[in-house]
Amino acid sequence: MHLEDARTKIIAAIGRMNALYEAPVFNEWVLVKLGSVKVVILAYQGSRAETYKRNFQVDMTPLKTELGQERLEIGNFVFVSTAHGTHFDACIRLGTSSYLFCNNTEKSMIDIRANSLWLNAQKPFLELSMLFGEDPLV
Repeated sequence: MHLEDARTKIIAAIGRMNALYEAPVFNEWVLVKLGSVKVVILAYQGSRAETYKRNFQVDMTPLKTELGQERLEIGNFVFVSTAHGTHFDACIRLGTSSYLFCNNTEKSMIDIRANSLWLNAQKPFLELSMLFGEDPLV
């Protein structure tokens, strides 16, 4: 999958999640290419356009802790229930070195999961991960 198609699919999936949840599940996301030396931002949507790059490494900390030393396979995802504020709540591996990091800057995943609407709202996220498992970002 090419970058513009990936961006369109991500926007649509998060929009469906928010509609099913009747509130924002994720109000911020960033699509990145992680290299051995640097991080390249491929796309961002959220309210911190001016500052999110400065805090990116710190905001990834809960996900790094959750993943430990293991790397996700393409199309796999992880949620972090203890992330809060600007720390990223979820991640999908989209391609060889590309990832989608999602965040709700006002609620943790514990808060989000407490609402029964979460059960249906997670389906578009799963579908998005399966899509990239079949057609990775290049």
